[in-house]
Amino acid sequence: MQNWGRHDYGKTLKAWPRDERGEPIEPALLAHCGPLDMEAEMLQTMLESFGIPSLRRLPCDGAFGELILGMSGSGVDIYVPCTRLTEAQELMKGEPDDDGLPEGI
Repeated sequence: MQNWGRHDYGKTLKAWPRDERGEPIEPALLAHCGPLDMEAEMLQTMLESFGIPSLRRLPCDGAFGELILGMSGSGVDIYVPCTRLTEAQELMKGEPDDDGLPEGI
């Protein structure tokens, strides 16, 4: 709990898969999220819970907007390792599992 609210710089780089030469695997675009909702945060949290590292990129003037306004006006791009792209896309479909509850509850 002592690190709550702080960024753990380097965490993504440590978790990112590497090729046979030890170089980081190329990132692949998974999704573009809008600027006004928590979609990017929720998506990255879900990916992390399944052990898939992700990167956040602010396209166009996004970094400036985030600095001045606290949000990127052009949204957020989420990238995952290209070797895990299909798995991440399947997770985004979000087919709910049977939770064992009776119908209608």
